[in-house]
Amino acid sequence: MKQVNLLLMSAAMTLAACGGTKDAGQAGVPLIERSDIQIEGKRMTPEALWAMGRIGGVAVSPDEKQIAYTVAYYSVPENKSNREVFVMNTDGTGNKQITHTPWQENEVNWIKGGTKLAFLSNEGGSSQLWEMNPDGSGRKQLTQYDGDIEGYSFSPDGKKLLFIAQVKTKQSTADKYPDLPKATGIIVTDLMYKHWDEWVTGAPHPFVADFDGNGISNIKDILEGEPYESPMRPWGGIEQLAWSPAGDKVAYTCRKKTGLAYAISTNSDIYIYDLATKKTDNITEENKGYDTNPQYSPDGKYIAWQSMERDGYEADLNRLFIMNLETGEKRFVSKEFESNVDGFLWNRDSKSIYFIGVWHGETQIYNIDLAANDKVTQLTDGMYDYASLALAGDKVIALRHSMSMGDEIYAVSATRNGDAFAEAKQLTFENKQIYDQLEMGKVEARWMKTTDGKQMLTWVIYPPQFDPNKKYPIISSVYPGPFFEYVNTSFRVDDSYNMRLAQLGFIVVSMGHRGGSPMRGKFYHRYGYGKLRDYPLADDKYAIEQLADRYAYIDLSKVGIFGHSGGGFMSTAALCTYPDFYTAAVSSAGNHDNNIFNRGWSEIYHGVKEAVKTVKGKDGQDSTVYTYSCKVPTNMELAKRLKGHLLLVTGDMDKNVHPANTLRMVDALIKAKKNFEMIVLPGNGHGFGGKADAFFERKLWYHFAKYLLGDESTMEDVELQIEN
Repeated sequence: MKQVNLLLMSAAMTLAACGGTKDAGQAGVPLIERSDIQIEGKRMTPEALWAMGRIGGVAVSPDEKQIAYTVAYYSVPENKSNREVFVMNTDGTGNKQITHTPWQENEVNWIKGGTKLAFLSNEGGSSQLWEMNPDGSGRKQLTQYDGDIEGYSFSPDGKKLLFIAQVKTKQSTADKYPDLPKATGIIVTDLMYKHWDEWVTGAPHPFVADFDGNGISNIKDILEGEPYESPMRPWGGIEQLAWSPAGDKVAYTCRKKTGLAYAISTNSDIYIYDLATKKTDNITEENKGYDTNPQYSPDGKYIAWQSMERDGYEADLNRLFIMNLETGEKRFVSKEFESNVDGFLWNRDSKSIYFIGVWHGETQIYNIDLAANDKVTQLTDGMYDYASLALAGDKVIALRHSMSMGDEIYAVSATRNGDAFAEAKQLTFENKQIYDQLEMGKVEARWMKTTDGKQMLTWVIYPPQFDPNKKYPIISSVYPGPFFEYVNTSFRVDDSYNMRLAQLGFIVVSMGHRGGSPMRGKFYHRYGYGKLRDYPLADDKYAIEQLADRYAYIDLSKVGIFGHSGGGFMSTAALCTYPDFYTAAVSSAGNHDNNIFNRGWSEIYHGVKEAVKTVKGKDGQDSTVYTYSCKVPTNMELAKRLKGHLLLVTGDMDKNVHPANTLRMVDALIKAKKNFEMIVLPGNGHGFGGKADAFFERKLWYHFAKYLLGDESTMEDVELQIEN
């Protein structure tokens, strides 16, 4: 391969494992384990990212002296992952990997007074519950359930098991027509026949069983005979179910609707099932939005849950409610916090609740003092995101990540020391051997003005070895919403290519455009209504202009923009709307024509126009005729304005934003006699994966390198530096 001067080429690396595989000695099943990747040039690349272990599933022992957790390792060649179990002391010492198998140990929890660890494993051919000693020995299968166990929770006394499993709720074509036993076609007669790319044939149900220490018996489906989901698709898990402290009741989340009613509603409720009487009570019936994720207080006097107020509005404010189980009194306890409660945990004394929530683009830990008028205290600070709360002594055990580092486990002081924020100590260093080989650019927050003077949060990511005396091209990484943004909470290494793109010598910015996140209030969120294509464009341009006015190192003659899905829609629109401002754009999986995307989505976020006309009938009488239309401006209408350098990318199996969106844009550009580039990724859906994603990222780099850095050397490369 020809040596090129582009910085990314100095990121050549020796891939000794990259989440590699080796024979585990178990029927030839490969073992995916921690990578010993060697990186040259200190640059983050897709291979370095995939080589990192992903921490999850944190569980504190009953005596609060040990922590068990899982780490997932990935293999790009195998297109698989494997999860292993680790145990350490709560101060971070004595960290040890206790499993070395290809069997996907997951959802680890302490049982039997802390003498055993329970976990899910597919070793027997399906996902079943197992146990082992805290050192990894004594591995034993506990369940032989006919089907996969997808999540579980033991009752407080350890005598019962609550678990999640699928039940069949839909008849297949072969069921309906027994004379066509080989029929694979799907007959659709109602809505919600599909969740994203998954055909709906069943629903997850909660089951309760007796547990004698060795196995389960007397299995009871709490929703037996009902076609509803609990937990709710597509992302709900065991957090949507909860045991009462006495172990006599189960609280569960459910949206008891089907068909059209299910499709248009977010009205889920919290139900309490009494194991003795088999009676179920709905405790949130009066609320018409999402009610999810119940948790009983340790003293059993209260139950808390997350709640959205309005039906059909999935981006509503996620509030924290509690209910006095004796009086039935309910209280909105997070009112003082003007943003979403994203997760929560009762304190041991039942007098306060810890929660995590986003404010100004950072997810911090807070505490609500229920005895002090629901006073909210912020415990942590800094450019981080916290997640996954647990208690250990006087510490809160949490995951934390930043734009420069993936999830690691931290011990955070449970209270503040005067005016100082709580101290946070890092306990795990899962990817230290990789971070030690990388040089990451700094990240700063800037508040920029919108075109009419509002404040807009903007993250600025600098290249490593940044020199303020040099000039740098600037690239805007965009996803405009309209019902959420990922830019305002994307403090993670896997940050939509931003950090890795900055390492090539660009300044990358990511903005909270008006019309995106509802966490900035109703006006901010509704800004895009009626102008679904154009609402974020002027603010994006104006913010970049302001940055260039403030900082001489930004080269305003070299401006790039890129995004995926709604960001692909926006980046093409920006390049064509402001052809003399933006130089280059990469638009992947863009919904360039929302009129063929998702009609309900366009009607909700762009609006429906009503026309009223009086017509005279054959009988001579006047009558009023109402017509309704929803027409979103398309990018094809802007094709003739293109001056810059556009790269369009789509997967040919995209079931979310159909490839026809990109093909219509291609057709319009051809008819307008415009020069552009296009890539189709065979077999890829809305999210690109594996080698296709690595290929796409290289092409993203090359496109901006050529048109913003003036480096055309990569255009001569026949082979790309992608792991085999």
